Amino acid sequence: MTLLALILTLVLEQFRPLNAARYLYPLLSSLGQYFEDRFNDGQVHHGTIAWCLMVLPPVVMTAVFYLLLFALHPLAALLFNVVVLYYTMGFRHSSHFFTRIHASLRAQDLGSARKLIGEWRGHLHDQSGTEEIVRLTLEQGIIGAHRQVFGVIVCFVLLPGPCGAVLYRMAEYYAREWGQRSDQESGDFGRFARQAFFVIEWLPARLTAMAFSVVGDFEDAAYCWRTQSPLWPNLNEGILLAVGAGALGVRLGQPIIQSGEPLERPELGTGDDAEVECLQRFVGLVRRTLVLNALVLLLLSLSRLAA
Repeated sequence: MTLLALILTLVLEQFRPLNAARYLYPLLSSLGQYFEDRFNDGQVHHGTIAWCLMVLPPVVMTAVFYLLLFALHPLAALLFNVVVLYYTMGFRHSSHFFTRIHASLRAQDLGSARKLIGEWRGHLHDQSGTEEIVRLTLEQGIIGAHRQVFGVIVCFVLLPGPCGAVLYRMAEYYAREWGQRSDQESGDFGRFARQAFFVIEWLPARLTAMAFSVVGDFEDAAYCWRTQSPLWPNLNEGILLAVGAGALGVRLGQPIIQSGEPLERPELGTGDDAEVECLQRFVGLVRRTLVLNALVLLLLSLSRLAA
């Protein structure tokens, strides 16, 4: 049932992609604002209480509802899985930026590419050259593919019913909305949201990195994982980016110009400089990783049937 739900969701998403910015994120934003208005006094423990009251009840309710539907009829539970996955997983949540940047670079429209990568990352990149834009696009694509697809799949498989997908999506969203704030008013309110997502993503990030290694250049990916990933500020992201760079045979990271200011970053990967052609290679890497995930789930399903 797990594999079938994933396949049906991916097919549905290809024919009718969900606009998360229109349907999903406003709902999560309203929910987050409700709890923030009542709990945010800049203290960690109040942020912890708000996160638990906001995230855990929907996760538990999803699990209970799934079990009730499964007891009623497995087909009803399957349809519920598809609905939940459709709203929590999908390439199209962020791939439109990737596709449009790729098209702009192929048309040699550097101005449009700069504007799009700026919108995607939330910073100005009006001084970035083609090679820098390709690097940033690959980095955003690697993180996006993991957090929109592969991370959700891992949590969906590990936890009962679709509650793992709900937990991952809500934790990821509030880690961005609360955990990345640095203003004095918020203080340490978002620290727990950031830490909770780091723990939740610990295993999915490493499983995605392993999959990238298997379907890409395994030797370089393993070397970059071991030697370069600890240099990145966020270890989970560092593992994904270092392994992705090694698997693709391209160099990522490195200093960039962001909002008119130089930003120092460690170098990731051991391959060639990033070129526009690397974007298509990344698409192939993601597709092979998705096929590998499907094969693993198929083998797990067959082993359960044989047991």
